[in-house]
Amino acid sequence: MGCGTGSRTPDRSFLPFSDFRPHNLGPFYTYLSETREPSNDSYGNSFFTAAMLPQRHAYRLVFSSPPALRSEIVRRAFSSSPYHSPRLLHTAGGSICRTPINNQRRSQSTTSATSTPLPQSPDHTPPQPDSTSPPPPPPRRFRRFLLTTTLFLLFSTAGFAMSAAPAADTINGFVNPPTDAETLTLYSATTPAEHAINDHILTHPLSVRLRAQEGMTESRPHLKIPESMRPHNLTGGTLLGEDKIVVPPLMFADKDAALPTLTSISYLGPALCGHPGIVHGGLLATMLDEGLARACFPALPNKVGVTASLKIDYRVPCPAESYVVLKAQTTKVEGRKAWVKGWIELLGEGDSEGTKLVEAEALFIEPKNAASMARVYSTQ
Repeated sequence: MGCGTGSRTPDRSFLPFSDFRPHNLGPFYTYLSETREPSNDSYGNSFFTAAMLPQRHAYRLVFSSPPALRSEIVRRAFSSSPYHSPRLLHTAGGSICRTPINNQRRSQSTTSATSTPLPQSPDHTPPQPDSTSPPPPPPRRFRRFLLTTTLFLLFSTAGFAMSAAPAADTINGFVNPPTDAETLTLYSATTPAEHAINDHILTHPLSVRLRAQEGMTESRPHLKIPESMRPHNLTGGTLLGEDKIVVPPLMFADKDAALPTLTSISYLGPALCGHPGIVHGGLLATMLDEGLARACFPALPNKVGVTASLKIDYRVPCPAESYVVLKAQTTKVEGRKAWVKGWIELLGEGDSEGTKLVEAEALFIEPKNAASMARVYSTQ
């Protein structure tokens, strides 16, 4: 149906937009004038009056409209479908009249952001993928998983081996401790002072005489302690070193006797003093506690015991930088009990006896659970 300029009232529900194209704008002006809703503002009257002006005024009016309405007018005016309804022009007329021109011009820069997207045609179908295209590459998830698993197992095994190495050495030291003869080869002097002190102890007439005595065993008992445990041992680690107990003590023991005996030779450096030039009395007591215990342990059923009592009598102060000899004699053994006496004296010149510095008596008792006790070193 057409839209003329006579008195005939147009159908407001449908107006073909093919008549709104730029070459035929007369029906457009007529439609705007006849479908205009009443408005009391002068700007609305000016708008609809301008709609009846020549064609250039209509263009100016359309271009000064809000971007959203302008986009809709252009889209529908150039649409090929005859079923678009022009009611938007009728309902939006008031908003055109009530929008200041400055705001309309300022909003023209946002047309692309606020315009309504064009609807897709129902017949439109997305392009299908080319059946001749090469297949996608095989997934790499399995290879990535295999590589990750392999690296994890490799580094985990390496880390476990590195962390378990010290523990393995410690366990091996407890399970397979070195023999008495092997301990003599575990120590080697590293400085001229250590060489001199070690040679003096090994070649002293007392050492030569005890080494030749039948049934006497020579050893360095502190070296039976696993190396990783020595820093946690007082006389075998903490007090062993330069200016202290310079070399590991050399011990001779008659372990097979019914009442075992022990002789130990040591050198005490200047870093062990309680007073300047005098070795600390507590160190002498510690040496006696350990020495008397080693003397009687071979006589106990499970070769281990704890100190039940220790009596010490100090005779003469012990000078620093001295060679000392600890002698111990087991006096009695009854079941799990062993009594021992001993003393520390200065190492004499040649075969002569040295001056006694301190004497001690001790009682050692083997615990009832001695068979399951952990041992720091072997007494065998």
